[in-house]
Amino acid sequence: MRYVERLPDPPGEAAIAGSFAHRVLELLMQRPPHERTVESAKAIARQEWPDVEVSDDYVALGFDEATGKEFRWKAWKAIEGLWVLEDPTAVEVRATEQDIKADLGGVPFRGIVDRLDQEGDGLVVTDYKSGKAPSPRFRRGRLDQVLLYAAAVKESTGEMPVHARLLYLGQRPVGITVTQAELDLVVEKLGVTWSAINNACASDEFEPRTGPLCGWCPYLERCPEGSNEVANRRAARKAEAEAFDDN
Repeated sequence: MRYVERLPDPPGEAAIAGSFAHRVLELLMQRPPHERTVESAKAIARQEWPDVEVSDDYVALGFDEATGKEFRWKAWKAIEGLWVLEDPTAVEVRATEQDIKADLGGVPFRGIVDRLDQEGDGLVVTDYKSGKAPSPRFRRGRLDQVLLYAAAVKESTGEMPVHARLLYLGQRPVGITVTQAELDLVVEKLGVTWSAINNACASDEFEPRTGPLCGWCPYLERCPEGSNEVANRRAARKAEAEAFDDN
């Protein structure tokens, strides 16, 4: 619905807060290392906030003074969470918001990398995340994104990154050593997805895949299958609760 039908994203607190945190950290990490302090981040946040406050997406949230203040505090805590994970003054930044374009196994790929860092043993692909860090069960799947970034960096520049990581602000980093085998795996998966997209576009048939995340989909009201999935899960939880009470 977002990429094929081109429907706009309904405004969401998490998306707006995440974009704001990304913007502040982008500007912070462009500064000389000794200026990457909490105080500098606060100054940048104050400078950037007025643009957020007048944006259509933020206005659509309909916050009053109290809820607006609470939202700003949550957004700031995400920004401040960078210092839980690393010392920004010690990071050697090669680039921020790097626009990478490449052909990956015949698939036209574009990504905007939050940061490219230089460490002792080589190049590191770094991406910020303001959402909840994944459990060990789902950690590997979340890394496909930064591995694709790493593959695109290698394809477009000839330089092989040595590490790729997600920084879950205020929580923990999730990373992986970049190897050619890992890059081959994610590029192959990308090819399968690209083929499925092309087939769906050719036939104009897009089969929905429902699951537990349907309840958080911004397009739920437009999707009968997703709505049924949510209703069935709610009914199942209610039945379980009633059976527990009876016991």
